[in-house]
This record gives sequence, structure tokens and C-alpha cells, in this order.
Amino acid sequence: MTNAQRHASDRIKEVMEAGNGELLIWAVCGAGKTEMLFEGIGSSLEAGKRVCLATPRADVVRELLPRFKQAFPDVSISGLYGGSEDKTGDGQLVLATTHQLLRFARAFDVLIIDEIDAFPYHKDPSLPFAAARAAKKEAARVYLTATPRKEERRRIDSGQLESAFVPVRFHGHPLPVPRFMLSNRMKKSLRQNLPPDNFFEWLKHRQQPNRQLLIFVPHVELAGKMEKAIGLVLNNQFGLSAVSSVHAADEDREEKVRQFRNKQLNVLITTTILERGVTFPSVDVAVLDAGHSVFDEAALVQIAGRAGRSPDDPDGEVLFFHAGKTNAMVASVRSIQAMNKRAVRI
Repeated sequence: MTNAQRHASDRIKEVMEAGNGELLIWAVCGAGKTEMLFEGIGSSLEAGKRVCLATPRADVVRELLPRFKQAFPDVSISGLYGGSEDKTGDGQLVLATTHQLLRFARAFDVLIIDEIDAFPYHKDPSLPFAAARAAKKEAARVYLTATPRKEERRRIDSGQLESAFVPVRFHGHPLPVPRFMLSNRMKKSLRQNLPPDNFFEWLKHRQQPNRQLLIFVPHVELAGKMEKAIGLVLNNQFGLSAVSSVHAADEDREEKVRQFRNKQLNVLITTTILERGVTFPSVDVAVLDAGHSVFDEAALVQIAGRAGRSPDDPDGEVLFFHAGKTNAMVASVRSIQAMNKRAVRI
């Protein structure tokens, strides 16, 4: 571990062993939050405690399950999400989507909420209520986020919430800083289900054309239509033959993400469903219509965090294609730059 990871890991273990405390881990995208949890979770499991790690996305539960089963082969582990094979959730370690917390009452000695800032947790008041009810009265509570909301920052600043800050990625390289790409024809291009012209110009001059390409669009309908509209162009002009799209209601979503992770797809067009919690080792990221209201500051920071996650390729490009800068766009870049500055000082 890096020094920053070790400090956070030690704090997590202390809180889990003591119980009846709260800790927020503020760690940049790609800092290695899961690895920071292992020691504290292991200690808790050895002590006979029951542990729950809740996360907003089913994709994340599916991604974490094999990692935790490998790390703790002798522990009963449950994975709960919509459509999961496990229906009982009676494991000593439970990995679940936040909605699954509604099933439990005073069940866990340790409760970890991953991506506490993410939808739906921070928008649906029933979920924090469910989390509070799922934990035992003397439970330890650990929250993870790369982009804390105002309420968490207020509690940290007022001394009501203990925190540990990890401003550097596990491989030590800085976060990729997004570049703004202005297009006066953005809206017209999107009505034709196409990216703007400067998107294709950028493709011609990409630093690493062998990287996979993750394209974010603001709504579901556009994702499917763009897949059909640009597939032939990307194949004929850029040799990108395998193109697909994915969104939250896509029945084949799990399989498409798996194919992209296994590099069976060159390009994946997605909504904000893949803004966080999934790791691809070598991608460039393009956000089309980055000024759209669906792309708030937190979403843009998380989206940018999909690039550069591997020590073998830490410099993925991130492009915000827009018809006019928004406060969210500017704030997201400032946040990333601030993180990089703090990381240099460590």
C-alpha cells in the first residue's frame, strides 16, 4: 500500500474494532478503496462480527464478489442485488446494493456504505433509514466516496464526522484532467444521433488509438440510436469494429460490461450507469453534451475517473464535448486539479 492507503486502512480497522463510530474515507477514483477495506474486514470477521458492504450499483456487487471470495475463502459470503441467485443473504459477509438493506434489521456489526454520494442513496431518504436500521446499535459505520456531498463536508468541517483523505491513486500517477472541446453544432449532431465533428477529428489524433473507448451520453434513447448511427463510420474510418451500447434497463447489461472488460468490444456507449464502480484498465473517455444537467460535478469527476486506472496505462484521455461550459464542468476540473496538487505534497 501507499502511505495514504495504509493510513486509511489503519483508521478503518480501528473504527471497525472499536464499534459504535463513524468514519468517512474520502479517496480519489482509483485510489484502491476496496484494498483499504480488506484488513479491517478480515479483523472483524475473525472476531465473529457480521459485516455488510453496500453499494449503489449491481455491477459493483458482481465485480466485488469474486475478489472477496478469493480474499476470504473460508467465510460465508452473500451477494444481493436484483436478480441475484442468492436469496437468503445469510452470509457472515454480505455484499449488497443499497436497496437490499431494506431486508435487514439490527443485523450487522460493521456497515460499509460505498459511494455514499451516489444516486439513489443520497436522493432516496428511505435508503439512509434502511442503512441505520440494518446496523446494530453499537455498529461501526464506514462511508466511502471520491466526491463527498455538501452534507458530508459540513459534518467533517464541524468535527461531527471523522475522516481520512487519500488524494492519490494507488499507482502514484495523477488523475487525468479533462479537456473541454467546444462544438457549436453539438445539438444538431445529437439530433442526428451522431457525435460532433470535432469528436471524429480527435479520434484521428488520439495519443493511444489502441485504447478502448468509453462514450457517455446524457440519455438512454440516444445511446441505442448512436450505436446504430456510428458503428459503420467507426469501423470503416478507424478500425473500431465492435461497438455496443448499454444502459440501466438493458437486459444484456452485465454481459456487455463483461465483453468490454475482456476487450471483446472496442467501443461502449453508455449513460451515467457506468460513471462509477467499474474498472477498465486502458480506456479513453468522451462525454457528449457534457453541459447537460444530468452531468453534475460529482458525475463528471467520477466519469473522468474511469481513465488512467492501470499502472501500465495511467494517462487515458478525457474529453468533455460541449456547446457551452457549465459550472459543473468547471468545478469538476478544478476538483481534479486540486486533488492532483494535494497528491504531489504527500
